[in-house]
Parts: sequence; structure tokens; C-alpha cells
Amino acid sequence: MQWSKEEEAAARKKVEENSALRVLLEEQVKYESEASKYWDMFYKIHKNKFFKDRNWLLREFPEILPFDKKTEEKVGEVSWDHVKTNAANCFSRMHSPTMPEEKNENKKNSGLSDEQSKAGSDFTNLDYEEHRKRPLKTELFPGSMATFRLLEVGCGAGNSVFPILNILRNAPESFLYCCDFASGAVALVKSHASYRAAQCSAFVHDVCDDGLPYPFPDGILDVILLVFVLSSIHPDRMQGVVNRLSKLLKPGGMLLFRDYGRYDKTQLRFKKGHCLSENFYVRGDGTRAYFFTKGEIHDMFCKAGLDEKQNLVDRRLQVNRKKQVKMHRVWVQGKFQKPLHLT
Repeated sequence: MQWSKEEEAAARKKVEENSALRVLLEEQVKYESEASKYWDMFYKIHKNKFFKDRNWLLREFPEILPFDKKTEEKVGEVSWDHVKTNAANCFSRMHSPTMPEEKNENKKNSGLSDEQSKAGSDFTNLDYEEHRKRPLKTELFPGSMATFRLLEVGCGAGNSVFPILNILRNAPESFLYCCDFASGAVALVKSHASYRAAQCSAFVHDVCDDGLPYPFPDGILDVILLVFVLSSIHPDRMQGVVNRLSKLLKPGGMLLFRDYGRYDKTQLRFKKGHCLSENFYVRGDGTRAYFFTKGEIHDMFCKAGLDEKQNLVDRRLQVNRKKQVKMHRVWVQGKFQKPLHLT
């Protein structure tokens, strides 16, 4: 849905008010240096009961499925319609991020731009065969025998991992990596009944540490999923994170992004004294959130050498009929591809 000028002006005024009082510098340093501790405490308290499965992933990001010609031949009867049916069984129709205050409520939705389907077709029509089948000149590593590899950054308790793994049962040549810098979150993923080491590797990793190696070589990933993760990182460190992730993609690989947009209701609900810097806030539990614009996302990913295939603002209206409350949701979504031929 589109906002009226009055609605946008009211949102801007609310943000100006809740940003007027900033968190003290010494407190900001603590939130940065102890970020993993706050997230570990979060998962220790809530375990895997806090977030809902991301039921919209397959609809928004069909690129997470390895449907090139070779895969289609191997899975046989698994057509796009069949996968959508399976996905419907795995996912409900809720379309929202996974914070508790963002649970699905009766809402009025408008369709997204046709850019989504165009971006998906651009991706699937590319010829990856040469890159995918090229032997890797390296020692064996988890997923080294796979022909389609994904990485989810900031996997949390596995609310994307397990729905994806359920779908990937039909594509045994695929492999999913997932990481989080909260060791408690990774422990939850590994202890889950649906975790399969033969097709998934969960590991602790701080994406802000440029010198920290991944358990696989650069340039091998077909897809990176970066969903509601970048917003939790200090703005000064975001570009470095995106630059490093770009190096992990193979030519033609896709980075799929979704996160909070400017003036989302989550931003408007922050009270005075929770603002760290412009559009960057700390929650009561010490975890943090940034709220993006389309332009910021464009600049960040293009500076990392990726081509923009999709970049849109998704505005939705959620209505709690019981409480008679309307809530404006704003998310930014993008698809960014590593060029097939680097210049």
C-alpha cells in the first residue's frame, strides 16, 4: 500500500521525537562489544519458542531452490507447481518478519511489484552450468561434493533452515550452510530433530570479523540469504560485512536481502532514550535494529561489486481488529547478483 503525505509526515515526526535523546557513548560501546552476549542471553531465555518460521521465503525468493536443468532431471516429478504445494504445507500464509510483536494479524495487503518475478526469471535463465560443474581445486570441506550451495547468515534457531531443508530433500545435490554469532542459537539448530549433517552445516561465525575464515573456500556459493540480520549490525560495519559476503559468491551467484525499512512500526514504537544513532536503536534486551532506505541498500551492495536485480520497498497494513489498531509495516527487499564476468 502507498502512504499518504500526512502518514509519512507523522512517521517522520515520531522518529524525530524518539531519536532526540541518544544512548550515552559508553553504553553504546558496551552494546557493540557485547553484542554476542546479548543474543546468547536471548536464545538462552527464549530458545526456539520466540520466532515463527519464515513462511514467505519461497514465495519471495524462489532462487533458494536449485532448479537448473540438471536438478529438474534428477528430481523428476518435482515441478514448480509441486514445490509450491509442498511449500504451502510447510509454510502458512503469514507474511511478516519474526519478532513477537510482528505476529500475523488480519491485514490488508497489496501485491508487490512485477520486479520480483522478473528478477527470479533473470536468475533462472542464466547459464550456471560451466561455473557449477567446474571442479574445486581445494581439499574436501563440508558440502564439497554438492553442486548447489546456500548460506544463511544469522540463522538464529533455524526458522529458515528447517523449512529450506524440508524442500531440499528433493535435491540431494544441494547443501545448506548456516551461521550465527550466538553459540546458543547454533546449538539449538544442531539439536533440532530435523537437522541433517549430510546436507547442512551449522557453525558459529561473526560476520563482522573480516579475518575469520569460513569453513569453505571463497567463490563457491550459489545463494546467500541475508534476512533481518544486517539491521542488527552497527552501521559503520555493514559495508565490510557485505563486501566479505560478496567474495563468497560464485559468478552469477545471488544475494537475497530483506530487512526493516524506514518508518516501520517497529521504529515508531521505540521510546526516547533507545536511539544509538540516526535510525539505529537498542531494544530492552540489548539487541539492536537499524531501519533502511532503498537508496542505502543500493549503494551498499553495488559498492560490493554486485548487480542490482531487485530493490523495492514493501509497505503493508496490518489491522488488529480486536484492538482496533492499524499498524504500518515497511520492509526493504533486494536481490543482488555477482557478475558472471568480473571486470
